[in-house]
Amino acid sequence: MDELMVERKKKQRFSIWEIAIIILLAVVPLFMTFPFRVNIFLSWEGAYRLSEGQIPYKDFGMPMGFMYWVIPAVFFKLFGVQMISLIKAQVFINILSGFAFRSILKSCQVQPGVRLLSVILYCISFSFFNFWPWYNHTVIVYEMIALAFLLKYIMSQPKWWWIVLSSLFTFFSFFTKQDGGGLTFFLCLVLVAYHCYFERNLKALLMYVGSVILIGSLIILPFTNYNFGYWFNYGQLPHTARVSLSDLVNDFFAGSQWIKFYLFLILLLAVAYYKKAQDFLTDKKNTIFLLLTIGILVEAAVLQVTSYTPPDNNIFYHSFAFSFILSFLSHYLQLNFYKPKFLLIACFGLLLWWSGVFWNYTNRFLQRLLPAETSSKNSTENIVNRHTYLIHKPDSLYVPDKEWIHTGLQTFNRIYMPSGTVDGIQRLMKNSLVRSNKNLRVLNMSELTPLAAELPYKLETGPEIPLWYHLGVSMFNKEANMYEQKIKNFHYDLVLFEYVPSLNNFYPFRVRDTLLKTYTKIDAFPAPRRGETQGIIEVFIKPQ
Repeated sequence: MDELMVERKKKQRFSIWEIAIIILLAVVPLFMTFPFRVNIFLSWEGAYRLSEGQIPYKDFGMPMGFMYWVIPAVFFKLFGVQMISLIKAQVFINILSGFAFRSILKSCQVQPGVRLLSVILYCISFSFFNFWPWYNHTVIVYEMIALAFLLKYIMSQPKWWWIVLSSLFTFFSFFTKQDGGGLTFFLCLVLVAYHCYFERNLKALLMYVGSVILIGSLIILPFTNYNFGYWFNYGQLPHTARVSLSDLVNDFFAGSQWIKFYLFLILLLAVAYYKKAQDFLTDKKNTIFLLLTIGILVEAAVLQVTSYTPPDNNIFYHSFAFSFILSFLSHYLQLNFYKPKFLLIACFGLLLWWSGVFWNYTNRFLQRLLPAETSSKNSTENIVNRHTYLIHKPDSLYVPDKEWIHTGLQTFNRIYMPSGTVDGIQRLMKNSLVRSNKNLRVLNMSELTPLAAELPYKLETGPEIPLWYHLGVSMFNKEANMYEQKIKNFHYDLVLFEYVPSLNNFYPFRVRDTLLKTYTKIDAFPAPRRGETQGIIEVFIKPQ
């Protein structure tokens, strides 16, 4: 009896550590300030439109579902439409993500020590650096929740509502982004199919598939009264499919080093574990864990092609592979992760492995204390080392980080941008046209979407209005023609256009060409961008 009590207390202690790690790492961003992030304008505008009561596909169109913007929209309602509310929304999303992953491991009966290490890895590799909400991340979070509910049904509590909840979040994942959501559905389908085979009962499979279809139909059908069939991308014209067998094969065999390494180890461990082929069909606990882990690795291999930016959006697979491999190794090698010393060594190794996640923040302080030598104090000799052997010729639009400042505007509270961008915004705010016209008609083809709440101006609505303006992705020639015609008819009082010459029609070049011929350009200032994709924001007004 005493041994059982001790065991229970150990498990409770591990649970407390896991919960603390998930929450503490998630709330770190609440105490920070942030540089303006490239592309975050899309998160702001989608959440803003939903929070204002606009209806997707009726008031604006987009090539995917709207579930990504639901949580940020709720946080806009709770905390206001400042960009920092997006950070608060992501804190909540990261907490959900951590708890869902923990629940998956609990359902797979991963021993507490391995589970704690896996939770740490999941948080630092997938959640911690995701300060801002982004659909390539949110789609996976919904998947984690769907898997958590499904495994709850399969492994411990076969209640119908777990299947329905899993189906609901499967659809939420699909209605966030089609590729991740589709892969979520197929992975869940494999797991529930194995469960049905093991139980010799098809009830769970029928419930899952039926619930996904029913929930999807109930959500999608009302939007078919609008332009849903045109906007939602299922590979039809004018959209293009993202799936390419050639790219999948090439990326897998030419790269994917970690994925292939994990597959090698997992298959090796599986062959050693399953003495007979029949064991694979009869050992439900470990087979479900194996199918889940391999499914996640396959998903990661596909997502690196279909969701190619940012390049690390599939990084969640490390945590699953790590958990599976460590679980089986601890079984074979009799590793006891209950022992504090052993656990501390494992934590140290884990943090060393993923030191790159937090080293960038630490390095900022070290660089101030121990700056690298770029010139000689005691000699006139030229210093050539790893820091100076290349002569950098920055783009004329490049603004060093040290020159990024705060705007003083409410929607950009705790967000800093290049000084040139801030100066440009201030000039815009002081412009006589902006100050005197309360019914300003604005076309804002720039990343400064929060200006809709600052100038302010009313966003255009209608089934033909795209949520954002990437030509060939979220709008097409039909919409470009519409905007060009409106410009030629002098429909807008003010137009902001972000010119990014290195990106393929991130804002449509043809619309800019029409503006240059028709409108008067009165100002230009740097876009709030880093890296190689520098741009300028141009300000146009109707000719007087």
